[in-house]
Amino acid sequence: MTDRLGVGVVGAGRVGAVLGSALRAAGHAVVGVSAVSQESRDRAEALLPGVPVLEVPDVVERAELVLLTVPDDALADLVAGLARLGRWQAGQLVVHTAGAMGVGVLEPARVAGAIPLAVHPAMTFTGTSLDLARLAGCCFAVTAPAPVLPIAQALVVELGGEPVVVAEERRPLYHAALAHGANHLVVLVAQAAQALAAAGVPSPDRVLGPLLGAALDGAVRSAVAAASGTTAGAAGVGALTGPVVRGDVATVGAHLDVLARLAAEEPGAADVAPSYRVLARAAATRALAGGRLRPEQAEALLDALAEPEGGPR
Repeated sequence: MTDRLGVGVVGAGRVGAVLGSALRAAGHAVVGVSAVSQESRDRAEALLPGVPVLEVPDVVERAELVLLTVPDDALADLVAGLARLGRWQAGQLVVHTAGAMGVGVLEPARVAGAIPLAVHPAMTFTGTSLDLARLAGCCFAVTAPAPVLPIAQALVVELGGEPVVVAEERRPLYHAALAHGANHLVVLVAQAAQALAAAGVPSPDRVLGPLLGAALDGAVRSAVAAASGTTAGAAGVGALTGPVVRGDVATVGAHLDVLARLAAEEPGAADVAPSYRVLARAAATRALAGGRLRPEQAEALLDALAEPEGGPR
């Protein structure tokens, strides 16, 4: 994308302000931003200094590229409402960043002559300048009609990212994968840190940091091996370690006992044992499929990990 564009940012949240700033650094002019809360106004001032804060219709009217970074649930109504007001312009680029949606949600803008693009960065955002460096090499899911797909890809490259084409109908699955991996990882780390603290470990972060860093690296490598079809990564479990993959039923049972006691003793720890049980069952099933466990080992583990009578504990 060689032409410099006037960019309008609708929604100065963590994503919008950062992407607007990155587009500005790439040589585009940010001509307006919408910001409702004081927090979003402060963020716009920090990341987009000098850019006028305007009402949404005015941002759209000024912009050649409209960046829609509003909450997912608000996107469809926003696009349709602007269409009813007659604000979309022929040839205008309209880009949204909702991970689970493709360009279908932008149909009212497309009917008005706008060019619909769906671009989602596979990254968590703090809403600060720290995010700008993290965009380098970040993968972005891009979805667009075939004739304009190169525009979406070029836009991602200008942001410093790597475009990954995701089909319209696959966007929900793509987004579910990211949410499952990233958000549930946060929950797991929090649970593990809480259990370590209860075990008397003074600095859980110092124990978990190197361990989880190595585990994540190994898991990603295993996933790559599985995707390539190599024997070592046949089921994506090459990086599994610990009592489940060893078939150590006694240790797993002891884990369940102490985690049940933790739930009784520690406020907010009731979710740890059920999470352990569900994920250990998934690990056993995958280890069996990948040849890391014998069938009789897996059966014994799954019996030990079955839900207790009366539901989760």
